Amino acid sequence: MVPEPSPTVQFLMRPNAGWAFTLVPAAGEGGGSFRYARRRTPAYVARGEASDPERAAAEAARRARSRLRRYCAANALNRLGTLTYRGSGNHDPALIREHLGAFFRDLRGGLGGEPFPYAWVPEWHKTDHGLHAHFAVGKFVRRSMIEAAWPHGFVSIKLIGNLPVGSTPLSEARVAGGYLAKYVAKSFADPVARELGSHRYDVAEGFQPARIGFTGASRAEVLAKASAHMSSAPAVLWDSSEATDWQGPPTVWAQWGR
Repeated sequence: MVPEPSPTVQFLMRPNAGWAFTLVPAAGEGGGSFRYARRRTPAYVARGEASDPERAAAEAARRARSRLRRYCAANALNRLGTLTYRGSGNHDPALIREHLGAFFRDLRGGLGGEPFPYAWVPEWHKTDHGLHAHFAVGKFVRRSMIEAAWPHGFVSIKLIGNLPVGSTPLSEARVAGGYLAKYVAKSFADPVARELGSHRYDVAEGFQPARIGFTGASRAEVLAKASAHMSSAPAVLWDSSEATDWQGPPTVWAQWGR
């Protein structure tokens, strides 16, 4: 008689176990992990009820960083700006959202009325000056137009530069996305910034990049499928086995192009 597999082996033999990888072609980036079995219960956990709040916050921050970074890269948002308040500042998260909504509507009108992609992230000042905002766009906007659209204080904007020779707008947008993603991650760790709730960042609607999912029995298989779609091997590859303190399932991240 053939012995039954051990419970662990049976668990790993489940037909819905395996690797899943999500590719965002326009951003030249993707990531995936090994899934031991498909969830049979909702993944959502009510705010404040996670069994390990710190780990849940870290995972939420990671997802937010990835979404924002990929949005910036896919839409070539390679110009970074900052909007601040004069005087005693602004301490109302709802008010800065209102002001930013008007700011981008005015920019859209000044640029001919056509929708355009953008992203913004609010941040609390280290001093008691309240909130300011960082934003990214992918087209040239006159400084005078930006100043007219933001009558509440001061503005700055710059094209990402000082990159290696041969860098592309995609490279520049990845840098801009990395900056904004850093501020988003900070909002998950800072108790004051958590008051922003779900409004830790915002993007223009209608410009979310397409995502393609691949599944396979191994890491190599899903990477091969993603590479075939991108017509090349990844330029950068990270594996969770490289991290000594990694606590999640085996995970891989890949980036294509420059």
